[in-house]
Amino acid sequence: MENLANIFVKSIFIDNMIFAYFLGMCSYLAVSKTVKTSTGLGVAVIFVLGFTVPVNYLIENYLLKPGAMQWLSPKLASVDLSFLSFIMFIAVIASMVQLVEMVIEKFSPALYSSLGIFLPLIAVNCAILGGSLFMQERQYQSIAEATAFGLGSGVGWFLAIVGIAAIREKIRYSNIPAPLRGLGITFIITGLMGIAFMSFMGIKL
Repeated sequence: MENLANIFVKSIFIDNMIFAYFLGMCSYLAVSKTVKTSTGLGVAVIFVLGFTVPVNYLIENYLLKPGAMQWLSPKLASVDLSFLSFIMFIAVIASMVQLVEMVIEKFSPALYSSLGIFLPLIAVNCAILGGSLFMQERQYQSIAEATAFGLGSGVGWFLAIVGIAAIREKIRYSNIPAPLRGLGITFIITGLMGIAFMSFMGIKL
């Protein structure tokens, strides 16, 4: 249980998708104009990452790895389908994003309209695919660890986009030099937030 908590906390603060790896920056910059839309997209990302990472973990360990299909038949022990990793991971992600898009359109048309093209673009958000690839690289030992990592990564991305959205709402009333208004000051603030999150690297988990 302690190991799961460590993975969860580390993926939020230390291995934050935005501030540690700068993954998913297009949606982060484009949708973070208001807290309301940022919250909606952030929750969608948590849901997608929390579902796709463990599903891709199962696919990786029971279908794709060399010898992973041995549980079906001893004759399949030599089968290696790891070359299909990208295709399978993206297929799972695209399916999940389509489901999330349908649910949001059904129950929150206003949020669906405000998110616009960036909701279906979650499917090609590098933070989402990055979660599955990091899971594959780090070789987590159980589906619980993969789930903790997926949820933690989603929460970390959620905190990043809601945090920058709150700051952007406040600085509208600030006297910012004209050349820095818009994305300029947003990049500067993102860099400062990244430096702030680096302070968590000193925490021993």
